Amino acid sequence: MHIVITRPKEDSLYLIENLLNLGHVVTHLPVIKIEKLETQKINLLNYQAVIFTSSNAIKFMNIEKFNSKIKCFCVGKATEFIARQVGFINTYTSEGTVDSLIELIKRTLDSKLGKLLYISSEFISKDLDKDLIKVGYFVDRISNYTSIPVEEIDKKTLDFLEKNPPHVIFIYSSKSAKNLFNLINKYSLLNVVTQSNLMCISEKVLSVLKHIKWKKVFVFSPGEEEFLLSKIR
Repeated sequence: MHIVITRPKEDSLYLIENLLNLGHVVTHLPVIKIEKLETQKINLLNYQAVIFTSSNAIKFMNIEKFNSKIKCFCVGKATEFIARQVGFINTYTSEGTVDSLIELIKRTLDSKLGKLLYISSEFISKDLDKDLIKVGYFVDRISNYTSIPVEEIDKKTLDFLEKNPPHVIFIYSSKSAKNLFNLINKYSLLNVVTQSNLMCISEKVLSVLKHIKWKKVFVFSPGEEEFLLSKIR
């Protein structure tokens, strides 16, 4: 099966490796690229826990005082793996969704024991910090990276896509969906992608691309990618 992954490289390595090991052909077609945002230095000693929904937030941390024993909450095993690589030893992970991470935090942390720190992208699909504040937590959010559109597809990748229409395309954010739509129009790829099954991380993301006549469309949660491939014929 030919599968297109549209996330930036840092967020895709674990999934791509698994798909290749299963015998699939994978095209990495990032539709956004990540850029660091400057932030003030962070003292982790001021918090009872830190929260990451992307490995990019870990990569661009600006830490003044690092606390390896602080509780560290991550969405997905790939993000947790990066957290442990940089020195966090007390890590917790959900099954891949922000909602499941929120529930894990609520079950694990006492809101009275101190503030939480959420380090994230400038653009997020769900306000994790606000959801936790609503139920009594004190949360600081720091955005230390942003995403900008990729405006070109290299000729080698473009030729391969035209000769080998993908069976499946995975999309992980509304911003990615908008830019994929722009690239499809720019490179006249409509006849290629209408042969593809579209996998979107939410109904909101799917709504951006609903005007294209896909073979089939699916909504998934991170971590379900390999399982959902069994539904494709």
